[in-house]
Amino acid sequence: MNKKITVLLTVLLALTLVVVGCAAPEAPAAEEAAPAEGKLYIPVISKGFQHQFWQAVRAGSEQAAADYDVEITFEGPESEAMVDKQVEMFQTALDKNPAAICLAAVDSKAFQPLLEEAQKAGVPVIGFDSGVDSDIPVSTAATDNVAAAALAADKMAELIGGEGEVAVISHDQTSRTGIDRVDGFVNQIESEYPDITVVDIQYGGGDHLKSTDLAKAIIQAHPDIKGFFGANEGSIIGVLNAADELGTEGLTIIGYDSGKQQMDAIRSGAETGAITQNPVGIGYKCVEAAVKAYNGEELPEMIDTGFYWYDASNIDEDQIQAVLYE
Repeated sequence: MNKKITVLLTVLLALTLVVVGCAAPEAPAAEEAAPAEGKLYIPVISKGFQHQFWQAVRAGSEQAAADYDVEITFEGPESEAMVDKQVEMFQTALDKNPAAICLAAVDSKAFQPLLEEAQKAGVPVIGFDSGVDSDIPVSTAATDNVAAAALAADKMAELIGGEGEVAVISHDQTSRTGIDRVDGFVNQIESEYPDITVVDIQYGGGDHLKSTDLAKAIIQAHPDIKGFFGANEGSIIGVLNAADELGTEGLTIIGYDSGKQQMDAIRSGAETGAITQNPVGIGYKCVEAAVKAYNGEELPEMIDTGFYWYDASNIDEDQIQAVLYE
């Protein structure tokens, strides 16, 4: 009887060792998922990455991460129209228990449930470039897009002699930037320049090809059109392509942001001028604000990162060169 008990105990002990041995690898996996060397982890979720603007924002974010000794990731959906994909990215980031999250929302209304979840978890959210329709983000680092687009409208009016037909191509009508840039331009024209008519507003999702087709359709429908305002890099490249393909001359074309193709067009005279933001500054300030929010510091509701008008006359000045990107 004693021999049977001894054998049974030996078998049980062997099984226990097998179970413990199988479970052991789980601990290192958890450690691998943690930020390197215990650094604060701050995911930066942009509206996209395909345009040079976002690469400039990324550079600013990475510089702030180095200066403040924190770990960041920078990601965005393939298209600035992919709301569901960006929501999924935010949820994944939140599940990693970050110190804070930086968000440039594709849709200003789609994130409310996740923002509430972040608030309950004690994770501060910093907006950048595009804010959201919520008071949960503790601060937003962005251009004053209404004022910037109003300046574009003033320049347009000056350049076309205060009268005529103009049109707008924008990237979307759901993000804060898309809404504010269209409203800023159109409202300024309607309130200050009664002899100028905005004949059409179209949305190309920031895609060059789609924006080209939209601009061509507008030019063909309005042969007397004098000017176009493109509300982001992808939109204005579409306008430039359309004018070139149709052989349209004499258009006053005003853009937003920079990038090599747009800068070359301004130097050649194909594009009259543009509004530039400070994308490196936007990236830097959002990460800086995230660190401060984690540390409990007070932050302003808006961090204005500035904007400038540039054209062939000042594109090579030091102040302008500092905020342009290729």
